[in-house]
Amino acid sequence: MKKKRGNLGSKLTRIFPAVLLAASLMFAASASAHVVVYPKEASQGAYEVFSVRVPSEKPVPTVKVEVKFPLDSVAVSRVEPKPGWTYVLAKDANGGVLGVTWTATGDGLGAEEFTDFSMQGKVADQATSITWKAYQTYKDGSIVEWTGAAGSDTPASVTKVVPATAGGSGGAAGNSMPLYLAAAALVISLISLVMAWFRR
Repeated sequence: MKKKRGNLGSKLTRIFPAVLLAASLMFAASASAHVVVYPKEASQGAYEVFSVRVPSEKPVPTVKVEVKFPLDSVAVSRVEPKPGWTYVLAKDANGGVLGVTWTATGDGLGAEEFTDFSMQGKVADQATSITWKAYQTYKDGSIVEWTGAAGSDTPASVTKVVPATAGGSGGAAGNSMPLYLAAAALVISLISLVMAWFRR
């Protein structure tokens, strides 16, 4: 009997990690099955390439994706062409880009597929976050609005915006200057020692 219990314990020890792994994969799949904009963090005043990742969650294809963004947080200026899709920019009276809509020219995005749509823009100098409101249209006419709060079934993707590094690249170069000077002094000292040795 003790041997059987030992075998059972051994089997559970082998099965339990597999169950945990399967559960974590299922959770990860469900958590990632949203329209998400990457990167999730950007710097104030920085030029950035943003990628809109769109998964299909229904047995019918996704045929249109619209993304809206606030002008006070980001100024999108360019969109990367994507084979199989056309795009239209929505602008205000001053030419500011309010959003972009991608429409499939073929079958669209299949039930077990995802894709990325890329665009380039400048993060506002005073922005603290960018909220991307997305609308996913399926071939049957249904629309999923990714505009909800964090933790909801259909949350809007949010990019956190952090302060720019003080001094930017110039500050980085300034911080490195003492290191360069020390390295130069070391090289000069070595040359002097070699010359002194040869004179002897």
